Parts: sequence; C-alpha cells; structure tokens
Amino acid sequence: GLLTSLAKCAHQTKDRKAFLHSLTSAQPIGSQKANKRFQIVRGEIMANKLTKVLVANRGEIACRILRACSEAGIASVAIYASNDAKSLFVELADEAVQLSGDTIAQTYLDQQQILRIAAATGSDAIHPGFGFLSERADFAQAVGDAGIQWVGPSPAAITQMGDKMTARITMRNAGVPVIPGEEIEEVEEEAALIAIENASHRVGYPLLLKASSGGGGK
Repeated sequence: GLLTSLAKCAHQTKDRKAFLHSLTSAQPIGSQKANKRFQIVRGEIMANKLTKVLVANRGEIACRILRACSEAGIASVAIYASNDAKSLFVELADEAVQLSGDTIAQTYLDQQQILRIAAATGSDAIHPGFGFLSERADFAQAVGDAGIQWVGPSPAAITQMGDKMTARITMRNAGVPVIPGEEIEEVEEEAALIAIENASHRVGYPLLLKASSGGGGK
C-alpha cells in the first residue's frame, strides 16, 4: 500500500525522519473550499493553545493523527510497544517513548503509564485515536483530572453512547430517529426470553437481537 511504499522510499534516504516529515509538510491538495476548511480547523486547534499532543494509539490511525499534528504545527509524541519499534508511526512522531510491558494490557491499555509519559514529555493533550482507550470514560476523566486536554468526546458522552440501550434512549429523547425496536432490561434468562417474545409481537419480524454491551461482533 501507500504507507509501505513511503517506508521503502524512506529507507533509501540518509535521514528517514526528515523524509517522512517532508511528506506531511506539503500544502493540502484539493479545492479552495477544502483549503479554507483546513485553515479553519487549524485555527481552532491553535486557539486551544495546544503545543504537544501524545497519540495513545498505534498503526495507521496514529499515522493520520501525527500527520495532522505536523500540518497544524503541533509537536507530537508517539508511544509504542517493543514490537512496534520499527513501525512508521514511530518515525513520524517528533518524540517516541517505548512502553514497558509485553501485552496490550501492559502497554497501550496501561492508563497510568500513558499519563506518566504525557507528564514527562510535557504533552498538553492526549489523542486516543479509535479502539484501545478511546471509549474508556474513566481514562478520559483521568486525562482531564491530570490537567491534560482530552481530544475526544466527554466522559459523560462516552458513558451514554458506550451502552447501546442507553444510547438509543438518549437519542430517542433528543428527537433523533432510531431504528424501531425495544430495549429488553431483564437480566435473568427465562424472563428475558419471555420479554423478547412479547416484544417480537410489537416490533414484528424479521427480528434482530443485539447485546446491549456487545462489542467484538456480538
């Protein structure tokens, strides 16, 4: 893919990091309208007085965030597990700090370790990307409590939207159209099956069942 090709080209230069950053320093390509939109976004970022963003993610999503930081003139910090040491996102960052630990839980999901790195590097914002800690309301809250800006939804919004039933109810109360259906709150299996059968007569077939706290394809 494109990132692989860029990485191969970078290997052929004496300064891979300078090469990679040169790719992100170019002006946005597109219409004048697109360029204006970029300038507005950049203005909003600079208005928040961000100087350094720690990207609490890896891979392609980290690359995208790091490039955006470069375009906006904001310093960036990457965190990486030992097996990601030679990944492209590590090269794109202005600073890169290796995480202690071997597993995902010990590295990219270790909230306290990430907060310590943010403090040590002087980062004034953390961008979680998607996946990993991006949907953890407790982490978003911990980032704010540490005096660091959280680039993402508020802890309250994450809590409300993280549970499918709560999200449906919240959206419906706000007047947002949702797919017709009902929320089954019974926990005990037999009671839940009875409630589902009763609801099926009101909702109609075909019927789709979805775990309220699913994830992972549930």
